[in-house]
Amino acid sequence: METKFRITFLGTGTSQGIPVIGSTDPVCLSENPKDKRLRVSVLLSWNGYNYVIDCGPDFRQQMLMQGVSKLDGILFTHEHADHTAGIDDIRPFFFRQGDIPIYAHERVVASLRQRFEYIFADENRYPGAPAVEVNIIENNKPFKIGDSMVVPIEVDHNRLQVFGFRINDFTYLTDVKKIKDEELEKIKNSKILVVNALRIEPHHSHFNLDEALAFVEEVQPETAYFTHISHLMGFHDEVEKKLPKNVHLAYDNLMIEF
Repeated sequence: METKFRITFLGTGTSQGIPVIGSTDPVCLSENPKDKRLRVSVLLSWNGYNYVIDCGPDFRQQMLMQGVSKLDGILFTHEHADHTAGIDDIRPFFFRQGDIPIYAHERVVASLRQRFEYIFADENRYPGAPAVEVNIIENNKPFKIGDSMVVPIEVDHNRLQVFGFRINDFTYLTDVKKIKDEELEKIKNSKILVVNALRIEPHHSHFNLDEALAFVEEVQPETAYFTHISHLMGFHDEVEKKLPKNVHLAYDNLMIEF
């Protein structure tokens, strides 16, 4: 029997989310639920396993919305706050399960150790603090989560190294601006590709819409979903109508299976 992977988009917004605090932009005032975006993250579920990619400031709300009661680990793409700031909210999972596995570049782990020292403390731990089991990701070294292998994919977010991940036929990339040819080969023939598309206008460290579409054309997934979207992209429904048939704007709480 084939294993079904379920991908739940916990958040599809950029660092400020949508609506942006205090903004009167029409997209921020939209009543369409698809125009309301928490910070970017996905939940991967299969064979009883639950892993999330990134753990931003909306993590607690996202876990409650999806009714997640068990967490097998967190894969971090990079250290920016919109991808890491929710790590303290692993506490309920830690109290039930023990140390929560995390997977990240050693630079990202060093950043987390500095910012969340109490989580990583070896001695004199505060009794209510969570703890983690650290797993270092290195490029070109696949690693196992649950019963599946993950292929790390190295991309550039302006001058910052970021990891994307391929798990079977699913590839997840965020905060991409450039990618080397050898990393492109890891992505080709994906059934499902998730990649960032920030806005219409160019940006110094993210794909804009045209760049994301050109990237999809280059790597040829069966289906692509855009994420890490800002209000400057425009209204979800209007943008969605203009995309190729196999390309979609992701939205919060969207679930897909393959």
